[in-house]
Amino acid sequence: MLAIWLLLAGGLTLLVIGGDLLVRGAVRMAERLGISPLVIGLTLVGFGTSMPELVTSVQAALSGAPGIAWGNIVGSNIANILLIGGVSAILFPIVVTAPALRRDAVVMLAVATVFTALAALVPMARAVGAAFVLTLAAYVILTIRNDRAATAGALHDKEVAATALDPGLTPVSARPGGLLVPLLLALGGLALVIGGGAALVRGAVALAQSFAIPETVIGLTIVAVGTSMPELVTSVMAAIRRQGDVAFGNIVGSNIVNILGIGGMTALIAPIPMPATIVGFDAPVMLAVTVLMVLAASTGLRVSRREGAVLLAGYVAYLAVLWP
Repeated sequence: MLAIWLLLAGGLTLLVIGGDLLVRGAVRMAERLGISPLVIGLTLVGFGTSMPELVTSVQAALSGAPGIAWGNIVGSNIANILLIGGVSAILFPIVVTAPALRRDAVVMLAVATVFTALAALVPMARAVGAAFVLTLAAYVILTIRNDRAATAGALHDKEVAATALDPGLTPVSARPGGLLVPLLLALGGLALVIGGGAALVRGAVALAQSFAIPETVIGLTIVAVGTSMPELVTSVMAAIRRQGDVAFGNIVGSNIVNILGIGGMTALIAPIPMPATIVGFDAPVMLAVTVLMVLAASTGLRVSRREGAVLLAGYVAYLAVLWP
């Protein structure tokens, strides 16, 4: 039992340190590249913090444990919105930009809707997995392309105005400086986050199994929250540093990646039936809380502390219903 508690404590320590480094590096990379922190949150941070879910779900599918494989994906998305969104907003209200709401939050909602419908209608076969992965690739490419175009347009307008005031002024498209240090900082933080998440999951699963908790419940709660700890720590650190775009982008990006990327890769590598309890209850709950998050973000383009408290209370209620 002591080894389990050491795993839990060590994993949490790595997550906190790694999350801070990841946010620092990600924001500096956005500045160096001349793209918005939102897109860094949606791509680098969103993909990176979802790596524990990918490894866990694929390993569980290959081991013939559908409750953990699919429960991890659905449970992580629920935790991302209710737990992570709630805690982050309670600390500091999450400011949401109009483009992020119109494009990325809507994509997150559409993806959750399609996943819930497909789970109820067809098996998650390799064809579905391939479609999910291709859709994710197209979304990422379009997001980066649109953001760079929008950023370039905004910078051009600023440079024209500045040049009109001072014709000798040299236009600047991005903050000067090398990319290597921010990249190493982000990758180092990501490595610590993934390692900490893996240790936390191992300890939590061992603790749950010692109390004879069912596999599906472990997947939806212990494993889902454990693999979502990188998102939690990263979003909280982003909120503390007043990087609302990174916090919101991380939540939205992780949810999209969890379904399209992790769900797609799981179905491609090891197609495995989704448990009926997840299809009938947890997937619809995931869709409902996604709608709730979009509604909260659309009220004044921010998720307030009060709305964060509602989200967090929703997660406590979900656990109360689910836990045996």
